[in-house]
Amino acid sequence: MAIQKLGHVGIYAKDLENMRDFYTRVVGLHVADESANAVFMSSDPDREHHEFVIFRSSGPEQQTCVQQLSFSCEKLEDIVEYYQRFKDNDVRFRSVTSHGNAVGLYFYDPEGNVCEVYWTTPWKARQPYGVAVDLTKDIDEIKRLVEEDVKVYAATGHSDPESFARQKEQLASAGIKVGL
Repeated sequence: MAIQKLGHVGIYAKDLENMRDFYTRVVGLHVADESANAVFMSSDPDREHHEFVIFRSSGPEQQTCVQQLSFSCEKLEDIVEYYQRFKDNDVRFRSVTSHGNAVGLYFYDPEGNVCEVYWTTPWKARQPYGVAVDLTKDIDEIKRLVEEDVKVYAATGHSDPESFARQKEQLASAGIKVGL
């Protein structure tokens, strides 16, 4: 017997209503069920009742230390649409990253949890692999640049810290908050 997929993630929230609003209105999840102290959400409630659950925190013993929450998207265009949606909703970004095998837009939810929306590329790449991606470019150009980088670094992995320094400046000049 083997695990088929991640079932769901549950976290505590200091402000349940604000977190519910963010994950439904901004991220686009759907509420499958809820009570006064819990919200069960899914990208497709008919397929999977809940993939993400938020519980109202009742005190300091219920603090969450989430490494990240990642939401898979079907195509790169979805990530570009999230870029604009998050920008329009004043969401704080961490980075837009090519991992060679995926392109992820990392952001912070209202309580500072690191989250990601990502598209799985058709290419394989050894990890760790991190290169900044400019989602303001044409979709075909973004794919070409990621693929070219993978052709060079797929076997070894790749880290380009300077690209993230440039990205931080670019995002800030576009009016996007970066970092906590």
